[in-house]
Amino acid sequence: MRINGTFLTAGLLSVAATAAITLSTAATPTVSPRISLADNTVAVDPATVAPGDGSLGDGQILTPFDVQNPAIGRLDPALLSAIQAAATAASADGITMTITSGWRSPEFQERLLDSAAATYGSMAAARQYVQTPGGSRHVIGEAVDVGGVGADQWLIANGARFGLCQIYANELWHFELATDAAGNCPPLLANASG
Repeated sequence: MRINGTFLTAGLLSVAATAAITLSTAATPTVSPRISLADNTVAVDPATVAPGDGSLGDGQILTPFDVQNPAIGRLDPALLSAIQAAATAASADGITMTITSGWRSPEFQERLLDSAAATYGSMAAARQYVQTPGGSRHVIGEAVDVGGVGADQWLIANGARFGLCQIYANELWHFELATDAAGNCPPLLANASG
């Protein structure tokens, strides 16, 4: 009996490929998404993405125009208008501006603070990066964290013309409407704890 080598080889390769795919799929662990701030210093783990709390799952990217998402849609209207205008101007300069965090529910803000305390070992250390729910401007829709390559630097250099200012020296991504009547930003605070 003579067996055609081409069919035998193709058949063996097919079986090997199927086995490799099956083993690969079985060996791939399922990883729950993590929620983190723009600088990736504080992650809420296990991740709890609650609909409507302002949190974003892993890989979720928002623009200032994604108003259907509460993180954008619940921003103060003046801040929303300013960040949309800034993003449009940045785009003309070749910069894509995204929003990594906008409005947050008090419960989500508390989860971030608790996670930061666990990460940094104390509430005092955590407060350098995360405000309390009562003190966070995110909770009242008056702060945004920007992402995108070069977006923070672009907004630091150009934000004042839109009323947007970097607030904390240790958070290049955090902006609020804060210019004075002359269009100047206030001096930077060292960190979120003041």
